[in-house]
Amino acid sequence: MEITSVKVRKAFEDGTMRAIVSVTLDEQIAIHDIKVIYAGDRYFIVMPSRKVAENSFRDIVHPINSEFRAILEKAVIDAYFEQKDALLEEAMQKAAENAEPAEAAE
Repeated sequence: MEITSVKVRKAFEDGTMRAIVSVTLDEQIAIHDIKVIYAGDRYFIVMPSRKVAENSFRDIVHPINSEFRAILEKAVIDAYFEQKDALLEEAMQKAAENAEPAEAAE
């Protein structure tokens, strides 16, 4: 199985969740809402999940073996570092554009 695309959808500067990512496998299937987490001085990924009981979640999709999990985690974290600066800059520009009309009205 080949990871054919990794797209960082959103990036965050603060907090433990640093990004939300989509991955395409073999140009055939997409996995959305993979989260990049920074905690304990390291980055890792959390697979998409749903709530099954109070305070309990279950992965919707997940790697079957540790070898592919490591490959997926590396691809996602590498893409995060490659794409985050452009996404954060874009978000700051949008925030500034949204603030300008409010300032002009005063």
